[in-house]
Amino acid sequence: MAVEPVNVDEFRELARQALPKSYYDFFTGGAEDEYTLKENEEAFQRIIIQPRILVYKRRDISAKLVERAEKNGYKAIVLTGDAPRHGRREANIKNKIIVPQLKNLEGLLSTSNVVNDGGSNLDSLANSTRDQSLCWKDIGWLKSITKLPILIKGVLTHEDAIKGLEVGVDGIIVSNHGGRQLDYCPPTISVLEEVVQAVDGKVPVFLDGGVRRGTDVFKAMALGAQAVLVGRPIMYGLAAKGEYGVRRVLEMLKDELELTMALSGCSSVKEITRFHVTTKHDHQLLSML
Repeated sequence: MAVEPVNVDEFRELARQALPKSYYDFFTGGAEDEYTLKENEEAFQRIIIQPRILVYKRRDISAKLVERAEKNGYKAIVLTGDAPRHGRREANIKNKIIVPQLKNLEGLLSTSNVVNDGGSNLDSLANSTRDQSLCWKDIGWLKSITKLPILIKGVLTHEDAIKGLEVGVDGIIVSNHGGRQLDYCPPTISVLEEVVQAVDGKVPVFLDGGVRRGTDVFKAMALGAQAVLVGRPIMYGLAAKGEYGVRRVLEMLKDELELTMALSGCSSVKEITRFHVTTKHDHQLLSML
């Protein structure tokens, strides 16, 4: 059975297959080298979107999760602020991903396994549990029910970093949810320095997204991150070789970071500075001189 198209480009390919070539070329083609035709689309890909700042709708469940974290020795609470709704992930739709009910926390997921959006129940499941009205003042509520530090995850702008400080967060995680929520967000490494400058040392700044090498860790720390978070690399290691794979992934990142430090003249992470990296912005400044 043919797979149902989930975007315009896939419909375009079906049209190409269905039409005589002369017809298809007539309405899809452009003048001469087709530079303008291609640029009409590609120019959009060079423009990024700057989203602004997830608590479950039922606060009693959120409170239970916080209480459980405290009892189990967690050191901090991370509040995800960049995912009020579930991102459109076309592979999940095609694969008809179905998330089962969680049985170890009664009431957390109260929706049924109704297939939605072409075969996946992720949208209905996630949107039914997330509070789309979440705002900065809700951090005050979270701080009122725990003594653990509160970190806000999903900050991509100077303005949100400042707002986080104003409401009393204890740390900021520069994150775009691994590119899984809103497409065409800025890469996290490209906005890290802006957030670090806004925070001005008042709270620690962390980064996730795209870290695959020890050199990536080094670059992030040079631009002001106190540490990085990794998600997909851990999943890769776990899927491939279980607990050993996870340990090996972390060891590789650590070994690569130490090698990069040694070859860059740093005997400790405290010696990693902004002078160890050059960014696109630096080149732009030099060209203006």
